[in-house]
Amino acid sequence: MAVVELSSRPSTLDVYSRAVLSALPVVGASGDSLPDDTLVLRGLRVDPDNLAGYTKVCGLRFGDTLPLTYPFTLTFPLVMKLMVSKGFPFPAVGSVHAENVIEQLRPVSVTEPLDLKVHAENLREHRKGLLVDLVSEISVGREPVWRQTSSFLHQQRTSLSDQPKPEPKAEEIPPVPTSTLRVDQKTIDRYASISGDRNPIHVSRLGAKAFGFPRTIAHGMWSAAAALRAVEGRIPSHATYSVRFGKPVLLPATVNLYAERAADGWDLALRNPKKGYPHLTATLR
Repeated sequence: MAVVELSSRPSTLDVYSRAVLSALPVVGASGDSLPDDTLVLRGLRVDPDNLAGYTKVCGLRFGDTLPLTYPFTLTFPLVMKLMVSKGFPFPAVGSVHAENVIEQLRPVSVTEPLDLKVHAENLREHRKGLLVDLVSEISVGREPVWRQTSSFLHQQRTSLSDQPKPEPKAEEIPPVPTSTLRVDQKTIDRYASISGDRNPIHVSRLGAKAFGFPRTIAHGMWSAAAALRAVEGRIPSHATYSVRFGKPVLLPATVNLYAERAADGWDLALRNPKKGYPHLTATLR
């Protein structure tokens, strides 16, 4: 595996312009293999103003350590750079963030210099298309402190496409939520600016419609961060946060947030307040 050392974080505006180009049918990527590159960026410093904006837009506390989900925004430009590289098997724009697993090995101080690594692995078929894992790792010196696996889905036919669909669950009257969240386009525009994730499905009504959504949708990782407000102050130093994304949150929206104690942590969910279907289900262990 080739190591590619970067001198600075890639510009997400530049990366997205390449991502849109790669989504065009003439030059769009396709294949059954992954790039061998591991992208590395050393000595990154957290911008306190960016962190403050992130905590505000996600409803989290601003403190001396990074929120569990914040390093996603630090690694995201490297993830996107890898997804628009020549060897990537499908276009980045239009792919769906299906699942996300974060392991925090210890709290990360705002002032620590961070070394970032990103690579792709585990390209596999799914009933709805191709899945691939983008693995991001953060270290302080030689000490690993944070790791994430983001699974992205490209919808297409595969050998599994004709497998029977799972039986739909009967609709239930939703229980009383822990709290409710209100999210609108202004919130998501702020999150897009702070996180660098300016995917058209989040910030452009026309862009959203081009990919089959009736309106713009909230970022999955905004939802994942916002759900943690229910358990803030009760997240242990070493924690694993596993998230599965369900139906998208169409903007504007009000969603129900649920947080239930489990034997070894918490079960979290964001659900539609009327029909009860999940936008997000998660475990914090």
